[in-house]
Amino acid sequence: MRNTSFASMHCSLAQSLEIIGDWWTPLVLRDLYLGLDRFDQLVTDLGISRNLLTDRLGTLMDGGLVARTPYQENPVRYAYELTEAGREFVPILLALTAWGDRHATPPAGQPIRFTHDTCGKVTTATVCCSECGEPLEATDVTPSPGPGGRTAPGTALIATVLAGAEHRPR
Repeated sequence: MRNTSFASMHCSLAQSLEIIGDWWTPLVLRDLYLGLDRFDQLVTDLGISRNLLTDRLGTLMDGGLVARTPYQENPVRYAYELTEAGREFVPILLALTAWGDRHATPPAGQPIRFTHDTCGKVTTATVCCSECGEPLEATDVTPSPGPGGRTAPGTALIATVLAGAEHRPR
């Protein structure tokens, strides 16, 4: 359950977390990606309460990551699917899963493997530079102010730090 809203923060990360920033949401998105598209399937797979799932799906639909279409008329029942924005989130889920496989693997081992359809090989997601394709590491990236940067909640000190001399995160 969320304790804080980030809606007023002037930060793209905070705005993203407003939509996906609770423990259940990435798991709901993962299950939709893996093909579980019915409400009852999601409840059963995740062990989530129906009220909580209703809330999470509503937030994801409002945020544009999930759409629903009726598959039954009486009573009306819906199938859920990832939208384009939801599909764009899948690489983030893959990267989080890869991090978990390296640093928080369940005792029995890696629960899911992903095969890259283009080359046919089992793959581990990495975050790469959009320009040169090299993997990004924390020590290889230098942040700088963007066109929307300003001193505001969520970036109260960051804007000042980034406006100063070149800064490299630790």
